[in-house]
Amino acid sequence: MFSFSSIEQYHAQLKDGSTTCVQAVQHYLSVIEQTKHLNCYLEVFAEEALQRASQLDAQPHQNKLHGVVVGIKDNICYKGHEATASSKILQGHISLYSATAVERLIEEGAIIIGRLNCDEFGMGSSNENSAFGAVLNPNDNTRVAGGSSGGSSAAVKAGLCMAALGSDTGGSVRLPADFCGVIGYKPVYGRVSRHGLMAYGSSFDQIGLLANTIEDTAKILEIISGPDEFDSTALQLPLKEINLQPGEKYRVAYFPEWIEHSSIDPEISDQLKNYLKQLKENGHEVEPVSFALTDFIVPTYYILTTAEASSNLARSLHLHYGPRH
Repeated sequence: MFSFSSIEQYHAQLKDGSTTCVQAVQHYLSVIEQTKHLNCYLEVFAEEALQRASQLDAQPHQNKLHGVVVGIKDNICYKGHEATASSKILQGHISLYSATAVERLIEEGAIIIGRLNCDEFGMGSSNENSAFGAVLNPNDNTRVAGGSSGGSSAAVKAGLCMAALGSDTGGSVRLPADFCGVIGYKPVYGRVSRHGLMAYGSSFDQIGLLANTIEDTAKILEIISGPDEFDSTALQLPLKEINLQPGEKYRVAYFPEWIEHSSIDPEISDQLKNYLKQLKENGHEVEPVSFALTDFIVPTYYILTTAEASSNLARSLHLHYGPRH
């Protein structure tokens, strides 16, 4: 039976022969078929994924992501595959190259199983603004999955892939991760190359990760991070190996102005306070850090991102991309 809760457990099953990469892909294809109503996938690369899995089963298990099944947000390029950013403007657009993050996943043995629904061009926080319909929350189909990486977060939560790539401008990985109940991580700007990511706001955008565990997130982050000759904003220093030691104590900072802000739902504020209290009781160093400019964040964000978006979207003319009408 195909059952595991982390990449480490999956790899253990591959090594002891209790499962194979082909069986893993078949499992996910079956679940994807059963959960079409969630509208997570815009396209599933079924035949290609099975062929890749078969090839990996015939090879020694050497790479860090050997046979790991990954979905990618529809605004991340994958050579030879359609990429529309969930917009009919780009319908029929086939990527001529793969994003650096995707290339690095494949080099380490990952299997790309399909492209995932999102808010059109990454603009939205509920994944209701896709040209191909909204993504439903696997926990409660009457609720939104969050956006703009709603397809990625819902797919991970519903067990339609082991992990997924998303993108985050102002919360588009972190919001849907929270809405669906998975791990969502937006790396610091430049940690992961933006080459192959369709830009919304170039000085904000970052390819992010959605997974079931912190350990899986860290493992994938190590692989897709690092310098890239195709992205001058990528950090030149390689990411050091992330060692997550059980029982290790950490320094944690938080902005009290955010937790106490009038726009925060009281239930969420209380949960955050309780969690900070729990961290302190567990021996971690937890300290408030004042940030006096909180009320300027959203206005500044919208001025900058909409200006950048209008410039970036100018390239998506029908002279170059999409259907000719």
